[in-house]
Amino acid sequence: MAGVNLVDETFIAVPPETLAEVVADPARWRVWWPDLQLRVFMDRQLAGQRWSMTGALLGSCEIWLQPMLDGTCVHYYLRGNPCHGDPPVEHELPDTPAGWRKADAIRRHRALAWKRHIWALKDELEGDRPPGQPPGSGERTSPVGQ
Repeated sequence: MAGVNLVDETFIAVPPETLAEVVADPARWRVWWPDLQLRVFMDRQLAGQRWSMTGALLGSCEIWLQPMLDGTCVHYYLRGNPCHGDPPVEHELPDTPAGWRKADAIRRHRALAWKRHIWALKDELEGDRPPGQPPGSGERTSPVGQ
């Protein structure tokens, strides 16, 4: 069976406490995944959340927040199969080249949508922080050698 599997990592220069608050907000989920219904099955507090998902996909979704350097690495995992109908019925993609292509098309679409959301969040939370400066630093320095 071909399924949709997506893994992503993005560094955001804010502490995990800041991101944990955002990740736990159901209003954000509806923006990030408008065609999915999520149910928390593991609230990992500062380490993120894990959800069961239904809607366009049936499976699981996770955001793991890993403290790193002067910020947080946001790990995103999505595993599922297309789902149709009411009540939702899992539609397994065939384990064939056509099924693999369909799974890849869904994965690509979701990967691009996620990157737009996570980069917008990065812009929102980091603000005008210059690259290479600590969080909360509003001072801009000239590039090395100038």
